[in-house]
Amino acid sequence: MAHAFEINTAPVASTEGLNSPAIAQARIDLAACFRMAARLGMGEGICNHFSVVVPGRPELFLVNPYGLAFAEITASSLLICDFEGRVVLGEGRPEATAFFIHAQLHRLNPRATAAFHTHMPNATALCMLEGEPFVWAGQTALKFYERLAVDEDYQGLALDYAEGERIARAAGDADVLMLKNHGPLVLGPSIAEAWDDLYYLERAAEVQLKAMASGRPLKAVIPAIASAACRQMLQGNAESAHLHLESVKRQLLREGADFAE
Repeated sequence: MAHAFEINTAPVASTEGLNSPAIAQARIDLAACFRMAARLGMGEGICNHFSVVVPGRPELFLVNPYGLAFAEITASSLLICDFEGRVVLGEGRPEATAFFIHAQLHRLNPRATAAFHTHMPNATALCMLEGEPFVWAGQTALKFYERLAVDEDYQGLALDYAEGERIARAAGDADVLMLKNHGPLVLGPSIAEAWDDLYYLERAAEVQLKAMASGRPLKAVIPAIASAACRQMLQGNAESAHLHLESVKRQLLREGADFAE
């Protein structure tokens, strides 16, 4: 299902400064997200992709290479690409939909420092239902109340600039875009905050589906309370997300994972 991307072979921008400590840390953090996503069953074959704008170089982004599953990603295997389709640093090339979606997301949504797209089963299942994905009946789901947009206009695979641009515009100011008939997309101001939202989005979807499977009506939270609860959850969210990602890295290292290599 993955598709190879025909890279732009024109000369690349200077690679000077692309081994800075900040970029090295971004590589490690992003690789940790891939590995934990794999352990939690959130990946799908060699499809799906996470990206982040390169620290200090807003015209470049880090993304996983075509052909590697989430469980295989290491910090050094991540590619640095530009928005014109050139691989500036790294071995290999991005998957085609990874480039067309993520290049446009970062180009058109400067606030989207990190962009995570994966067909994780529970959130993707909600993208297959008619109507709004969430009933807003569970506390975890309320983290996304008024932060979520829905794209109803599925157009097939994102194999050109136009579809990537359409998806980027559909996201608008939302932090989560539920692509109907496709899957979720999470945008964040940092790797840690994108990871945190991705993790809790899947958990929220999982418990809603379990509740729906009971056949009993779901008890939705009234809008005023849902909105207030969302604001409560966002207080200190950056710090909480940072600590969450640090916990992920400790767990991976304790189990001998080589993600930081």
